[in-house]
Amino acid sequence: MKISINWLRDFVDCQLPASELEALLRRAGLEVAGLDQRGAAIDHVVAAEILESTQHPNADRLSVCKVNDGSPEPRQIVCGAKNYKVGDKVPLALPGAVLPGDFKIKTGKLRGVESEGMMCSAKELRLAEDSEGLLILPPETAPGTPIKDLFPTETILELEITPNRSDWLSHLGVARELSVFTGVPVKAPEPALPPTASAEGQVRIESEGCPLYTLRRISGVKVGPSPQWLRDRLAAVGLRSVNNVVDVTNYVLFELGQPLHAFDAAKISGPLIVRAATEGEAFRALDGREYKLPAGSLVIADTNGPAALAGVMGGEGTGVTESTTEILLESAVFEASGVRRASRAMALFSDSSYRFERGVDPEGVANASARAVELILQVAGGSAELSLLVSGKCPERGKVSLRHARVRNLLGISLTNAEIESTLARVGLEKLAAGDETRWSIPGYRRELRREADLIEEIARVVGIEKIPSLAQGPFAASSDADAAYDFAMNFRRSLAGMGFHEARTSTLVSAADVSHFGDAVALKNPFGDDQSQLRNSLVPGLLAALRRNLDQGAKSIALFECGRVFRTAGEGQRLAIVVTGERHETSWHGETARAWDVFDLTGAVRQLASLGEQDVVPLPSPVAPFGACAEVFLHGKKIGIVGQLTPAVAREIGAPSPLLAAEFDLDLWRATATAKTSVAALAKFPGSARDIAFLAPLALPYGEVRSLIESLKEPLLESVRLFDLFTDSKGEKIPSDKKSMAISLTFRSPERTLTADEIQAAADHIKAALREKLSVDFRE
Repeated sequence: MKISINWLRDFVDCQLPASELEALLRRAGLEVAGLDQRGAAIDHVVAAEILESTQHPNADRLSVCKVNDGSPEPRQIVCGAKNYKVGDKVPLALPGAVLPGDFKIKTGKLRGVESEGMMCSAKELRLAEDSEGLLILPPETAPGTPIKDLFPTETILELEITPNRSDWLSHLGVARELSVFTGVPVKAPEPALPPTASAEGQVRIESEGCPLYTLRRISGVKVGPSPQWLRDRLAAVGLRSVNNVVDVTNYVLFELGQPLHAFDAAKISGPLIVRAATEGEAFRALDGREYKLPAGSLVIADTNGPAALAGVMGGEGTGVTESTTEILLESAVFEASGVRRASRAMALFSDSSYRFERGVDPEGVANASARAVELILQVAGGSAELSLLVSGKCPERGKVSLRHARVRNLLGISLTNAEIESTLARVGLEKLAAGDETRWSIPGYRRELRREADLIEEIARVVGIEKIPSLAQGPFAASSDADAAYDFAMNFRRSLAGMGFHEARTSTLVSAADVSHFGDAVALKNPFGDDQSQLRNSLVPGLLAALRRNLDQGAKSIALFECGRVFRTAGEGQRLAIVVTGERHETSWHGETARAWDVFDLTGAVRQLASLGEQDVVPLPSPVAPFGACAEVFLHGKKIGIVGQLTPAVAREIGAPSPLLAAEFDLDLWRATATAKTSVAALAKFPGSARDIAFLAPLALPYGEVRSLIESLKEPLLESVRLFDLFTDSKGEKIPSDKKSMAISLTFRSPERTLTADEIQAAADHIKAALREKLSVDFRE
């Protein structure tokens, strides 16, 4: 939103320098994105009158002009523009001038014809963001007048407006805000308001999306170019002049914040009907494009069809042109959600839709219409109907109660009742009831003030947040389950970071393909697109996408992890996922050779994370997609996750140069299991003794089954079980091909005494007998 400081000063007599004005607006809550200087403070650029124009002898698109720049002899200028005529006054850059962009002007030849300067457009002088052809100056401009006298410099504020403050989308709205903080009164335009009359027979409202619609007829207008002051004002806020009638509607839009539209009355057939469009109804807008309207879009129609898309854009067939002599001026209120829906559905955006989407002041509809009529009569002539035709009614003002004691308690500062009430009066609120609890009427331009808390926030903003004392109050709060979950996840983050992994944060919105391998998922009803149509049910796809981006940037070793929430139809939960690929160690000068990440590195990291509990990794004979080989991870006998190597197809798709490994864990279950089972024991007083057993077992027998059987025996002296060797021989040369060799270390200890060799042997024999009987293993003794 561009705000001209010169225009702003028409409403509030605030002579603060631009830098102080910017600081004041920031204090008020307006975000000032930048300051820009507009004007033509350029030396050696003057007004010139075009005396004659002839065709260039060597170029079809160029003309040779003689111009009077106030010097004794005319100058010859070669020009490519076509929008001028003999007698027009235009800016002329003389040799020696330096235009914006460090464009230096000098005498030279264009296609063999000498040119003693350059006639300029508004864009070349940086007086407008867009322009067509030369800038035509007012006819009364004297040749030789320096351009900097015609276009003095002014400062333009670029504001970022929050969606709840639609009143800031006009110069009057920003002026009101300055008045609140400076105390300088606002001088708002006060056009003569006409009497109102019913629009019955000329306007019919058939939709709840338009609570108020007004129309005023102006006859005898002469459509043509706008006067220079009007074009300058519009150029200051980045608009291009169209014609005097359209320019007035745009001027009032930026002045008062109320969008208007002018219909050519001769092109309207029958009454105007505010109605919902039918599905696929055709509409050609002022931008020259034809649209198929979605059902329910609000339109202004006559008997021939839609004449305007309500609150968004007028129709080409009923627009104002140079032949127009009678206009119908629309000023209305359209429901914000309906305008937003129609604008988004057709990707059709305008300054009007931007304001209607945020809400306009219904109390300003008649005033904006009267202001536009006043200006149209001034710049285009004609006469207006005495009455303003009205259909519908202005929505009632909101009313909010305020407790003075609540203001003081919440803000923590001492404010008298009079100070509270004067602050709200400065904002524009009207007091309806006095006392310790007052009641306030909310003006139409501040409809976002709906609750007592809103009024208190407004008081704090005006009084000054900096005046509220800082109090350090930190009462003790008992630890909650949410605190425990956060601390548990944070410990994992620190541990993984210490092991060389990097934390990633990925989007919770993924594609249907991303969720296909990880169980049921939750689909969005109104997705942004196919690639964001589901809530993630696993963290792995997001990490794989991050891994791919790192590989694309040339990374040789990637180790990523993420702690985050996943979503399923049964609910949501906290997960931890890890993905790795590439080099685990690089080749170094002291002889270490490069080695890729392998599954043992990943399971080692998992074991380190689960170091406080009894963890186990049990291979799955039939891997689940997208894993090519994987194992389940158990903690205290409960499955908490999965770890393994992804299929070669996934690795190729990602572009991984070495095996692609991944793991994912249910952090909620991990925390519950670890919390329930973690215990502390004193250091052993007596030594332990280990016995190793080796045996041949069926190839399909998993180690987890062996361990489970040993633990089920509940041998009182057994302290731990560990698999330390696994061997297979597919050729059958050393052991049968349908067998595998396992070597297990059994540790025995008594908390009361040192065990004898006979006690240790008896316990080991008991275990071996059970393995031989239950699992049919053959011991290698």
